[in-house]
Order: sequence, then structure tokens, then C-alpha cells
Amino acid sequence: MAKTVAERQAAYRKGRPVAGENGERRINAWVSTAAFLALGRLARRYGVTQREMIERLVLESDQEIVDALDPDSAAWDAYFTVTQ
Repeated sequence: MAKTVAERQAAYRKGRPVAGENGERRINAWVSTAAFLALGRLARRYGVTQREMIERLVLESDQEIVDALDPDSAAWDAYFTVTQ
């Protein structure tokens, strides 16, 4: 028997965490209209998808912080401690 659309979508999402070089994670969040529109403008400006723009902004911001931290410091350990 053929899978329903919901079953196919569930199977697709289940496989995504292991997709790509380092896996992928789903983010589902509401943002302000201003942030949504700004994301669209930035993505168009740089000729990338909204996903690529979010990834670029997050990774660049993270790298700025990492570059400013001493790897042997408590601040480094605190930054990389996962609390979820």
C-alpha cells in the first residue's frame, strides 16, 4: 500500500538529521515581520536562499565570538557547554 503524504513527510524529516556533511537540524521559529522582511532583503542582496543567509549570519557571528575567546579559558568552556 502506498504511503500517505504525511507518512512520506515524516520519513523525510526523520532522515534529515543525518543528511549532509555534519547532519542537519530543523529550526521552526516565529520571527517579527521586520526580521522576516530583512532576511528576504539580505538574501536577495547576496543572491542566496534565506536558509543560506541565516546560516551565513549565524556562523559569521559565532566565529567572531570564538576568535575573541582564549581556548584555555573558562569563557571558552562556558561558550561551548551545551545546556539543553
